[in-house]
Amino acid sequence: MKALHVRRAAVALSAAVALPLTLAACSSDSKDNSPGSSASSAEASSPVEADGSMNTNEPFGPACSSVPKDGAGSFAGMAKDPVATAASNNPALSTLVAAVRKAGLVDTLNNARNITVFAPTNDAFARIPQADLDKLLADKAALTKVLTYHVVGRKLTPKQLEKGSFATLEKSELTTSGSGMTYTVNESSNVVCGNVPTANATVHIVDTVLMPPR
Repeated sequence: MKALHVRRAAVALSAAVALPLTLAACSSDSKDNSPGSSASSAEASSPVEADGSMNTNEPFGPACSSVPKDGAGSFAGMAKDPVATAASNNPALSTLVAAVRKAGLVDTLNNARNITVFAPTNDAFARIPQADLDKLLADKAALTKVLTYHVVGRKLTPKQLEKGSFATLEKSELTTSGSGMTYTVNESSNVVCGNVPTANATVHIVDTVLMPPR
């Protein structure tokens, strides 16, 4: 009988100890779910964190809204393919892809590892006078020089883009600056959809073709 009383007392004591811990956990859960508390699962995928820093797992920029939601040209689809193949599935990069093919750089880009590509849109190429663009596309050496100037030999995070100078495969350097979701390259080209993942590269889509120093 004495043992039974001892056992009951132990159970009561355990319950008394567990109760405040349970209440504390419930209070914590309630606080997390209240307005103005930590981000919801939907907010967690935002390109900007609560402290204003970039979520380096998410694409960002105004042109990202035009990327297909599914299929090979979507962010998920592009992430499965090496960069030249991934770009070929994005209609906004068709001129760039044609230029890469003319320069014979498809295999070079697809076989590279952990690179960053600043990818000009079709509109970016359209800003070049047609005669100059035709001349560039007809000159493989000059075209290769321009295209490799858009490639950095390592992956760059948004944080690194805030202020940096990076060596390109063309051997010259390009500069980046900005913060949040606004970045420029060489103070002239805007990143319109950044941080796009591919199987072997990070792509930052830009609105101006970058020209290497002469």
